[in-house]
Amino acid sequence: MGFCADAATKLTMSRPGVSVEAEARSQGKLGGRLGRLSLKRQVASLALWPFLEQILGFLVATVDLIYTGRLAEGDLRVAMLDAMGLGGYTAWLLMIFQGAVGTGVMALVSRATGARDGDLARKGLVQGLLLGVATGLVVSVAMYFLLPVIISVFGLSGEAARQAHRYLGVLVWSAPLLGVMFAATNALRGSGDTRTPFFAMVLVNVVNIGFSWLFVFGPEGVGGMGVAGLALGSVLGWAAGALAMVVFLLVRKEKDVEETFLSLRGCRLVPERDVLDRIVKVGLPQAFEMGGMWAIQAVMVRSISNLPQDGTLGAHMIAIRVESMSFLPGFAIGSAGAALVGQYLGAGNPEMAMKAARLCWRYAAIFMGLLGMLFLAFPRELVGLIVPDGPDSLLFQNLAGPLVFLCGMSQPFLATALVMKTTMRGAGATRLVMRYSFSCMLFYRVLVVPLGVTYFGMGLTGIWIVMFVDVGTQAFLFARLHFKGDWLKAKV
Repeated sequence: MGFCADAATKLTMSRPGVSVEAEARSQGKLGGRLGRLSLKRQVASLALWPFLEQILGFLVATVDLIYTGRLAEGDLRVAMLDAMGLGGYTAWLLMIFQGAVGTGVMALVSRATGARDGDLARKGLVQGLLLGVATGLVVSVAMYFLLPVIISVFGLSGEAARQAHRYLGVLVWSAPLLGVMFAATNALRGSGDTRTPFFAMVLVNVVNIGFSWLFVFGPEGVGGMGVAGLALGSVLGWAAGALAMVVFLLVRKEKDVEETFLSLRGCRLVPERDVLDRIVKVGLPQAFEMGGMWAIQAVMVRSISNLPQDGTLGAHMIAIRVESMSFLPGFAIGSAGAALVGQYLGAGNPEMAMKAARLCWRYAAIFMGLLGMLFLAFPRELVGLIVPDGPDSLLFQNLAGPLVFLCGMSQPFLATALVMKTTMRGAGATRLVMRYSFSCMLFYRVLVVPLGVTYFGMGLTGIWIVMFVDVGTQAFLFARLHFKGDWLKAKV
C-alpha cells in the first residue's frame, strides 16, 4: 500500500503496456505540463510566479522600513533604523534552518518528480513539514533567550538596543510558521507548481501590511506599538500563510494525471527516518553554509556598527534593501533553474539540466544588469524613496548612496554567483556550494574587513568595496565549477 493511498499516482497509456510518463522518462524528458513546453518556456513558466512573489516580499520589507522611518525623527529615528538593520540580519538567522529544510525538500521532490515517483514526492513534503516545525520551535526558544547576547554581539547599545529587543522579542516566534511555509512552498516548486506559493505569499503580505499599520498607526488601545507592532504584523502574516498552505494541501484535488500530485490527504504525519535522512543530507550543508555566512556577517556588521559615524548600520540596511530589487528577478530565475535541474537529473538527462542552468544564468545577467544601470544612475534618489525628508535624511543619502552605486557595478557578478549556487543546490550539491562560498566569505569578510577597519581606518564604503570583490571572486569560482560539471553527479 502506498504512503498516501488517497493520492495515488494515476497513469495514462500512450500505447498498450507503456505509460506516457514511463515513455517520457526513457527519453529523459519531463512529464506533465512542463514536458509539453520548450526549455525557454519552462523557465518562464517556473520563474513568473516566484518573480511576482519576490516583488511582494520586497514591497513588504520596504514598507516596514518606511513605517519605521515615520515613527520618529532625529536620534530616535536613527536608533530605530539601526534596530531594524539588526532585525533584518536576525530574521535571516531565523530562516537558516527552515531554508535548509526547504532546500532539502525541493531537491528531493524535484528528483522524485523527474523520476515520476509521486509517493516519494509526497513523503518529502510530509517529512519536510514535520522537520520545519521541529527546527522552528527549537530556534524560537533558543533565540528568545539569546537575544541580549545577539544584540550585544552586533554592537548595539542604548536606545538602538532597546528598540531591537522590542522588535526581535516578538519576531522570533515566527520560526515554526516559517518552517511550514518553507517546506510546503519548496515542495510545490520542486514539483513544478510555482503559482500556489505566490498566492500564499500574497496572503502573507496583505495580512502583514494591514496588521503592521494597525498596530503602529491604529487607534488608541490597538496602535502605538512601534517596532513591536511591525514584528507582530509579520508573525500574523506568516501564521495566515502557514494555515492557508496546510488547508490547501488537505483539500486540493488531482486534476492533471500526468503531474506529480502533492497532497496531505491520507498521509500519516509521523517521522520516517529514511526520508528525513535524505532531506537532512542535502539541507544540513546549506544550514552550515548559511549559519557560517550569518556568523561572518555578524562580524562584519559589528565592524559597521562600531564605526565612529552615527547611522552606519541603518544606511547599510537601506542599501541592502535597495539592492534587493535586483534579487527579484535573480532569485526567481534561480528558483526556476533549481527546479528544472532537479527534475532533469531525476529524469536521467544531465545535458538538459546543464542547459537549463546556463539559460537561467543568461536571463539573470540580463535582468539584473538592467537594474544595475538604474542603481548607477539614481543611487541617492533610490535611498530617498525609503528615508523621508527630515534633518537626518541627508545623512542617510550620503552614507547609502555610494553603496547603491557599488551595487550597480556588482550586478553581473552577483547574477552569476546567485544562479550558479542556486542551481547547484537544486542538484543537491550543497556541500560543494558550502565549501567555496564559506571560504570566500571567511577570507574577505572575517579577515579583510576587520583588519581594514582596525588598522587602515576603512569606512562603510570601503567595507562594501571588499564585499564587491568577494562577490566577484565567488562569481569566477562558481562559473568554473559549473563548467567543470562535477555538481551534476551529486546524490540526493
